[in-house]
Amino acid sequence: MRSGVIVADTGAMLALVDADDAHHAAMAALFDDDPGAWVLPWAILPEVDYLLTTRVGETAAAAVRADLAAGALTVEWGDLDDLARAQQLCAQYASLQLGLVDAIVAATAERLRARAIATLDLRDFAPLRLLGNPQLCPRDLPRAG
Repeated sequence: MRSGVIVADTGAMLALVDADDAHHAAMAALFDDDPGAWVLPWAILPEVDYLLTTRVGETAAAAVRADLAAGALTVEWGDLDDLARAQQLCAQYASLQLGLVDAIVAATAERLRARAIATLDLRDFAPLRLLGNPQLCPRDLPRAG
């Protein structure tokens, strides 16, 4: 089992790649602190590719695809237990309308005993009570000053 894992959601990856994003600096600092800790659940990959292509540009999307293909980013391919846990989370938090992608991110974080989930989606992730109680970053990062 990995220690110190940070499971990234779609929004975190978009903010990381898009220098014009309001949260880019926070995500870049989190990533730069320990790039090897970041894990991308399989379920975010199509969303990341589509949103980068349509919002940031094909060059950015191609760069991320190249990094994925080269193994520069760690992809967690999961298993059936992740899908079962995602279904449980969707049912347990039905009022959130969590959806498969966010539920897979949460299930992956639990299985890997992640220290954090990199996310800007506090509406979906803040109410969740997950095994291991991962932090939500950048929200839970210590403030400078």
